[in-house]
Amino acid sequence: MAGEVFTRMWKPSGWSGLFSRGVGRKGPRMAKWSILLLALAGLVGCESQQSVENLPQPNFNGPNVAAAPIAVPHAAPLPPPMIAKAAPTAPQKYTGSVPREWLIASNIPKRDWYWIVIHHSATPSGSERDFDREHKEKGWDECGYHFVIGNGTNSGNGQIEVGPRWPKQKYGAHAKTPDNRFNEHGIGICLVGNFDVDRPTAAQMASLTKLVKYLMVTYNIPANRVLGHRDTKPTDCPGRNFNVAVVRRAVQTQIADADAIDLRFDPTVVADGATADPNPGDASASESASGQPLTAAAELLQDAPTVQSR
Repeated sequence: MAGEVFTRMWKPSGWSGLFSRGVGRKGPRMAKWSILLLALAGLVGCESQQSVENLPQPNFNGPNVAAAPIAVPHAAPLPPPMIAKAAPTAPQKYTGSVPREWLIASNIPKRDWYWIVIHHSATPSGSERDFDREHKEKGWDECGYHFVIGNGTNSGNGQIEVGPRWPKQKYGAHAKTPDNRFNEHGIGICLVGNFDVDRPTAAQMASLTKLVKYLMVTYNIPANRVLGHRDTKPTDCPGRNFNVAVVRRAVQTQIADADAIDLRFDPTVVADGATADPNPGDASASESASGQPLTAAAELLQDAPTVQSR
């Protein structure tokens, strides 16, 4: 740009005449100022063009603004897990006839019972009195079970003996664990017999089912908390031939059928807990006193012979 300006200035037919006239009229000083002004104009024009050429490309997308991070509220920490306990509810009323030895005197503080634990004695014979003696020989205070069901050896077949702990609502001594929960809050029932070799008698199972039903209903114990001793710790008790699930199912069947079975007080129950037949020889074992056939659940509800030790 500047070169072109100067070339035009010094052409004879152009700027030279003007310069000569300027020199002639104003003198050498005016000529110098004219030259300087023209040179500055050329330089400004070059710099403006160079500045325009160096400008960045236009951006029509708007400014690049980093998106502000979205604040995500932190969830409140969960409370530590707690052992689930059943909500306190009033115990259901058992409407069947039961031996008075199963009942607790009104002046005895009620204990919280959460489990029913079933054992076998692992001996061919025995009774509550026998186990009481054996346990005392081990240094225990008394028989560790709350109930013992005989097999017909040293006590009646299916006879339910009430141990001294039950009337006092005393903790058990039959299922020791590190936290002792099954002794503190578990009702211990022992069936006489070695069920690794033999099986419980039908009378024992009928008595056990009725006892477990009474305890479940009275103390609000769910069926899944009816356990074998082996469910509380590593042991074979109550023997490989004993299936606790059979007891659970039988009891649940009885509870489900309770509305269809007459569970009112039975006046034929004698003092020792056995059911007397008002017409001996006339009614078969499969009929009730009224002559009506008994259902399987009703047969299991027949009163088992019961005594209280000592």
